[in-house]
Amino acid sequence: MADSSIVTLGPGRSLLVDSSVYDSRMAETSKEQFFMGLHADETEDALPRVETRVVLVGEAGNMAELEKALQDINTPCIKTDNVRDFGDGENCEFETVFVLKDFQAPEYSFLYKNDNRILGPPAVMHCASKGEPLPFSSRPLFSMTMLNLSLCFTGFRKKDEVVTLVNLVHHMGGTIRKDFDSAKVTHLIARSTHGEKYRLAVCMGTPILTPEWIHKAWEHKDDINFHASNEEFRTEFKVPPFQDCVLSFLGFSEEEKTNMEERTQKHGGRVQAVGDERCTHLVVEENSIKELPFTPSKRLYVVKQEWFWGSIQMDARAGETMYSYEKPESPAMKKAVSLLSLTTPNSGRKRRRLRETLAQLTKETEISPFPPRKRPSAEHSLSMGSLLDISNTPDTCKSSGENAKPPKSSTPALPKQSARWQVSKELYQTESNYVDILATVLQLFKYPLDKEGQVGGPILAQEEIKTIFGSIPDIYEVHTRIKADLEELVMNWSEERSVGDIILKYSKELVKAYPPFVNFFEMSKETIVRCERQKPRFHAFLKINQAKPECGRQTLVELLIRPVQRLPSVALLLNDIKKHTSDDNPDKVTLEKAIESLKEVMTHINEDKRKTEGQKQIFDVVYEVDGCPANLLSSHRSLVHRVETIALGDKPCDRGEHVTLFLFNDCLEIARKRHKVITTFRSPLGQTRPPAQLKHIALMPLSQIRRVLDIQDTEECQNAFALVVRPPTEQENLLFSFQLTAEDTLKSAWLKTLCRQVANTICRADAEDLIQSTDPDSVQVSTKDMDSTLSRASRAIKKTSKKVTRAFSFTKTPKRVLQRAFMANGTPDERSPGPDADHMGRMSSSSTLAAVHSPSMMNLSSAFERKYHTFSRSTTHLF
Repeated sequence: MADSSIVTLGPGRSLLVDSSVYDSRMAETSKEQFFMGLHADETEDALPRVETRVVLVGEAGNMAELEKALQDINTPCIKTDNVRDFGDGENCEFETVFVLKDFQAPEYSFLYKNDNRILGPPAVMHCASKGEPLPFSSRPLFSMTMLNLSLCFTGFRKKDEVVTLVNLVHHMGGTIRKDFDSAKVTHLIARSTHGEKYRLAVCMGTPILTPEWIHKAWEHKDDINFHASNEEFRTEFKVPPFQDCVLSFLGFSEEEKTNMEERTQKHGGRVQAVGDERCTHLVVEENSIKELPFTPSKRLYVVKQEWFWGSIQMDARAGETMYSYEKPESPAMKKAVSLLSLTTPNSGRKRRRLRETLAQLTKETEISPFPPRKRPSAEHSLSMGSLLDISNTPDTCKSSGENAKPPKSSTPALPKQSARWQVSKELYQTESNYVDILATVLQLFKYPLDKEGQVGGPILAQEEIKTIFGSIPDIYEVHTRIKADLEELVMNWSEERSVGDIILKYSKELVKAYPPFVNFFEMSKETIVRCERQKPRFHAFLKINQAKPECGRQTLVELLIRPVQRLPSVALLLNDIKKHTSDDNPDKVTLEKAIESLKEVMTHINEDKRKTEGQKQIFDVVYEVDGCPANLLSSHRSLVHRVETIALGDKPCDRGEHVTLFLFNDCLEIARKRHKVITTFRSPLGQTRPPAQLKHIALMPLSQIRRVLDIQDTEECQNAFALVVRPPTEQENLLFSFQLTAEDTLKSAWLKTLCRQVANTICRADAEDLIQSTDPDSVQVSTKDMDSTLSRASRAIKKTSKKVTRAFSFTKTPKRVLQRAFMANGTPDERSPGPDADHMGRMSSSSTLAAVHSPSMMNLSSAFERKYHTFSRSTTHLF
């Protein structure tokens, strides 16, 4: 397919698409003047200037916004219903541009055959919005939906389909290239995942899309603000990695095979049984399959499982060549097998060659020059260069133990050392293993996830990467230096050398590095599990890297738990070293200090962990309560207690509402149960939270609680209490009454806890003096008939009344304004709080509390107040 960035207008004429704003005659004139050596200003008067005019055809002439757009760019226009009146469009005075709303109409075919310039209304309005003149294009241009996009096609077999797609791309302002040029092609349109163009696009990171992307973009052609390169729109049409692939799996467990088959279908592929002729790929578990059960055909790709997971990770089909499965047989292996059959008694040289061959095949490293230890705890330790801990690689340990012979070299063998040296060497070896594990975590997992320009885009968001790995780089840096110091100590050993000084030297850095990771380890683990479940590319990334020998068949979570276990392990080894240190050795005191410093680090971690868990509880409250104020989140605040209650009055919510009280060390969050649960929240990172079950009512500082009332239990009132509250915006005390609903919540213990927090807030030592016992009648509180049919009906009527009032309210007068109006109409005694008002809020006897105004509507007239407050208690009080 020819390159269309240059279009030919006829013999001797060529212009750049969408770049020249002059008509063809002006272009010819300029070229003739150039070849004749003339300047434009010399012939300006000799040749008349050709102006551009626009002809609005059919329905385009009825578009007022189109006419206004042409006026904005000072372009004259005329309207017509018959384009044949303009003949072939050639005119010496004007360069005519036809604007059509329908590129399928007969008028379009007529104009196209006569090589007229054709534009769509969106193209004109786009130019007007940018303040640019009309574009010059030899092809019909309907919109700018694909402006500046250059497309290439691959995998198509039907020519008619390609022609249709090419025309649509041109109509939307895009260009087509026959060959894949990574510097110019912006998108590859593919029908299959085969071919050189597809492979180049994968390597260069060029988006690979299905033809449906073009058709869907054409549906948005009338929207001048829409562009087909929008990433959110484009993602829907990505070519799946296993499109046109038929996969079969060999050597996997049933669970793993089922998982891989499901992911194959999810990513556009199909699954068939092993040996089926329709299969294009056979994915083999290379560690368990030594020989294929049949001879594969030439067109069948036999690949390792890394190809499968790599394709999902890249979100594109990976190349099969580098993942091709081969039988585990090589000339070196054949040589080793032949050597194994030798049984001649005098074949010492051959046996040495056998050992060398086996060592080369297994890629064993040289064993540590240290002599073998006698301590049982160190019998199965690995070599100094080994990566993984001894507890997780018994096979490796066994092989290392069997072959742990010092190599022959010019360095003399070290003499037998003391038990103190043996334990110190063990400390160094475990430290070396630990540092290697941290290096594996960083090099195999963190750094690749942080890498920019990943094929298919970032696998994880930066926030998720930070949550998973935390301060691992800082921990790695500290322990790398500890390892270097221990290595120098062991290699230049003397009994006077101090092991404890090394730990003391880095104790402050350990305090800084460990708490941020250990405290959030559970969150790190949860993030890994969630991302692996929700993000297929991350799941594939883990599968690829966890299968590498550096990981020792351990998962990322299992590797990340090592920092949590390391400090206690070091403390135990230091204790062991101290046991083998003589009393006159100065290092004994130093070791005791080092052990204490590690205990301080672990104590600091535990304290920070408790604080972290407290902060997490506050976040849980914020997520659970819809509309919870953001200022609830504070570094000094902690959740003390939570109780479930039922409101008994009309404050702070309607009677009978299920209310949850969150007691913090300085405030009280009051929330009611939602009547209608909102939909599930989904964050931009893909994280899903459960819907909020509660609705925020009030966040009240504990300093506003003047008294806590322990309401005595009677036949009509059970397990109730009340709070006498004085908000700064109110002129009188309010009464909040509740009934405890949880059977495991003891009222006396809850009230004591509440009063203790209130006393701490207002700096009072007499917390118990805040509690006052009173009878329910004195405060007009009752728990009778809370779950009766009449009570539920009255609450439903009240809610409906509120909805109707809000729906038909025209003034939207705030409740506080209404209360002030009622106060203005009351008696002078009712309006004025008087000098004893504050004293009334602190009365200590139940008889005086009875004189306080009703808790539900304190500022309203008493008749209305009594009727409103006792509505749900008895129908005899309604009138």
